[in-house]
Amino acid sequence: MNAAELIDPMIPALKPGDSVADALEWMQEHRLAQLVVADAGIYIGIVSEDLLLDLSDDERPISDVMKLAENVMARENQHLLELIPMVTEHRLDLLAIVGEGNELLGCVTTTELLRQFARDLGMLESGAIIVLALDEHDYSMSEISRLVESNNAKIISSYYSSAAIGMADRSRLTLKLNRRDITPLVSTLERFGYTIESAFANVPIESVDQERYDALMRYLNT
Repeated sequence: MNAAELIDPMIPALKPGDSVADALEWMQEHRLAQLVVADAGIYIGIVSEDLLLDLSDDERPISDVMKLAENVMARENQHLLELIPMVTEHRLDLLAIVGEGNELLGCVTTTELLRQFARDLGMLESGAIIVLALDEHDYSMSEISRLVESNNAKIISSYYSSAAIGMADRSRLTLKLNRRDITPLVSTLERFGYTIESAFANVPIESVDQERYDALMRYLNT
């Protein structure tokens, strides 16, 4: 999903001539801590409630404080995954979406970005989550997919976190699956040498080590 598809048409934009008091009133009305500013339709920045509250004269125009404003924006064709780092790095409550000439097309809130991110990752779907600790040299998505599917499960989504420098065995692969009962899958992955760092499901999960222990105890008791 690209940035243009995420625009919320209900979020207003300020003009440079709007007063600080008017801006604060709009923020309160729309329950936002930030608003974008556009001059003749061209995006020029984002002002925050904290910045405006620090001003002693609330009749000053917004243009007087724009030099202190954030100037972060996303292009209309940028992907959702490119937008998340923007709002987190700059601690934004909303993000301006602009065209090729920096014309303001609209805004999207950080809340909506994260909600859509969760949808795209399948996090709102029912199913278990498995986190594998990997050596980067052993990472093979095709092999892992084969093992998952051999247990009649499907990978809804996945994301890979690279290891820090000098920590080759600390990479992470997070899998969201379409099943909640993943005990057989956990056993299979462990049998093939994968390290399950954590697993989250709505049914109890037993590791293959517990299964081997139980089998050994049954054998010794016969």
